Amino acid sequence: MTRPFVHPALFYGSDEEYLAGLVPFVTEAPGPVAVALPTGRLRLLRSALGAAAARITMLDMCEAGRNPGRIIAAVLREFADAHVDRPVRIVGEPIWAERSALEYPACAQHEALINFAFVGREVTIVCPYDTSRLSPVAVADAHETHPELWQNNSRRDSDRYAPEAVIDRYNQRLFDSDDLPDLVVATPSDVMDARYAASEKALRLGLAPQRIPDLEIIVTELVTNGLEHTDGVCCLRLHRHGDHLVCETHDLGHITDPLAGRHPPQPGQFGGRGLLLVHQLADLFRTHTTTAGTRHYALLRLAA
Repeated sequence: MTRPFVHPALFYGSDEEYLAGLVPFVTEAPGPVAVALPTGRLRLLRSALGAAAARITMLDMCEAGRNPGRIIAAVLREFADAHVDRPVRIVGEPIWAERSALEYPACAQHEALINFAFVGREVTIVCPYDTSRLSPVAVADAHETHPELWQNNSRRDSDRYAPEAVIDRYNQRLFDSDDLPDLVVATPSDVMDARYAASEKALRLGLAPQRIPDLEIIVTELVTNGLEHTDGVCCLRLHRHGDHLVCETHDLGHITDPLAGRHPPQPGQFGGRGLLLVHQLADLFRTHTTTAGTRHYALLRLAA
C-alpha cells in the first residue's frame, strides 16, 4: 500500500549526488513542485534545471525559513494547501552547516513535526542532508525524524524513526539563569505597559528602531497568550545574547499540542493566532514547556 505522505531524508556528499537525487524528483513530477533551499543550493539547482526551473516554485530557505518554526505554516502548508486536489512534491532543506547551535534544536524539532503536520496528505517532502559538512548529530537525528532514507540509488525505511523522541530531546531551556523579570504582567490592562517597557529597553540594547513594531507585537502576543491560557501571571524579560535581543516570557501553562503556532489560520478564524504570528516575526522562536510551566524565547537580530 502506498503511503499518502512521504518524508524522506536525502543524504548527499557532493554537488553531483545532490543534483542526481533532486533533478529527477522535481522534473518527473506531473503535479505542482516547490523547492525551498539555502541560497547556494538554490542557485545550483536552478542552474542545473535550466528552462525547467520556470515551472517550479523556488524559495530561498535562508529567508523563508530563517526561523525554522515558520516553515511548516508559511512554506510547506502554504504551498501544499494551494493544491489540495493534486499530489504535491516539495524539497525543503532547513538544516545546513552554517546554522548556529542556537538554531539547530528548532531545526530538528521542525523536521520531526513535519510528520504530524501532513498525516494523510498526498504530499512528498524530501529533506536533503549534506553528510560532508553537517555534524554526526544532525545526520543521526535525520534517521529519527524521517521514516525513509535516500542515498544514491538506495531507498530504505529508517530503523531509528522516532520523531517524538526528537521533539522531547530538544524541548530545552535556552538559559539556565533565573534572573528577575523586567515586568510581571498580571492583567490585560498591564499589556500596554509591557509593550512600552520592552520597547524602551530594546532600543537601549541595540534593536533597530524599525524592528520595534515587530517586538511590540511579539510582546503583546506572548504575554496575552500567557494570561489567557493560565491561571497565573506572565513574567517578561528582555536581554541581549550575542547579536540577538531575547524576549523571554515565563508562565505556568503547559503546551500539549506540539504543533502550536504552526497551524495555518483557517478561513473565518478569530483568535488563536498569537504564537503563529510570533513565529512569522521573530528571527528565531523556541519554546520549553513542561507541566511546571512554559518559557518562550523570541529572538530578534540586533543592528550591526
